[in-house]
Amino acid sequence: MTIDIVVLPGDGIGPEVTDEAVRVLDWFVQHRAVPLRMQRRLFGSAAWAAERSTMPDATWNAIMAADALLFGATGSLDQTHIPPDERRKGSLLRIRKGLDAFANLRPVKAQPALAESSPFKARTVAGTDMVIVRELTAGMYFGTPRGVETQPDGTRRGVNTHSYTEAEIARAARFAFELARTRRGHVTSVDKANVMEAGRLWRDVVTEVHEAGYKDVTLEHMLADNCALQLGRAPTRFDVVVTDNLFGDLLSDCAGAINGSLGMLPSAALSAPREDGRRRALYEPVHGSAPDIAGKGIANPLGAILSAAMLLRWTANAPAEADALEAAVQAALDAGARTADIAMPGETVLSTRAMADAVIAALDAGLSEAVPEKRFAG
Repeated sequence: MTIDIVVLPGDGIGPEVTDEAVRVLDWFVQHRAVPLRMQRRLFGSAAWAAERSTMPDATWNAIMAADALLFGATGSLDQTHIPPDERRKGSLLRIRKGLDAFANLRPVKAQPALAESSPFKARTVAGTDMVIVRELTAGMYFGTPRGVETQPDGTRRGVNTHSYTEAEIARAARFAFELARTRRGHVTSVDKANVMEAGRLWRDVVTEVHEAGYKDVTLEHMLADNCALQLGRAPTRFDVVVTDNLFGDLLSDCAGAINGSLGMLPSAALSAPREDGRRRALYEPVHGSAPDIAGKGIANPLGAILSAAMLLRWTANAPAEADALEAAVQAALDAGARTADIAMPGETVLSTRAMADAVIAALDAGLSEAVPEKRFAG
């Protein structure tokens, strides 16, 4: 059973980190017979420069037909030359909505080797192992009305709408409870029920879903501002955190400080299962396009590489391979491999390519036994 992957490097440092993630996935194709078939497509500013479209029709059709998408980054310093309609056509929000990839998983696991890179005390972050489940296709980023309007007195007013239906909340909650059953059995639901009506509905629906079928999982509710505090004060208390689109975006970035850099954070966005039981998926590092360092070969590829590990786990159904890749990343860090964003003063700084080389060297060293090719027979 061949697994079709569309690779969209995107803008800024996207191509640099995505190249290394693809190189790592190629290692698993060659050495572990994981049946991935990858096709690379232009997207965003690069697509506009080459084809005068940020999302060529052929690229959109390939995305819709693929099993998964491996994405780099979006955004550049200057896109004002691209018409607004074209910018929207090639937006990441459009891809997420088109895939109906509603469950955004953002795992955060403390790396002991990076304890000094974190602004938090080592004893505070040691043992942190959580997954933030961010609802990804509704809420503030998709609600209407939205826009900037001119008022009668000539001043401008910006409008965004925070909107959720019961069904949108319930499916995110169910996903989080199911995930918690495979982990430590604890869900923290995060909202602003004290001041937002949509937050009140969020809390009510999550509670109802819990009562209806997940009483074996522990549920706690937490306000978003308190959650931000607790991520820095006591991150080990969290197992699965489920929250809305806006808070999930903010809180997962806050959690990036646990390992000292957003460059360390991967993500997966998953749809509901299809008829064949497989989920459409989008994998991407959490960091942005970082145009100030693009083309310099210094970006941290580990967020992209760990996103590739999530692809192995969730789309390729290859948990042993995902474990092997995550272990290889840890081994490279334990051996002192550092890019500039996670290096301490005096430590050797590796290039983007060299960091990926360190991960591949750890894989070559045989961190886990090879899996027979027949394991992946359709």
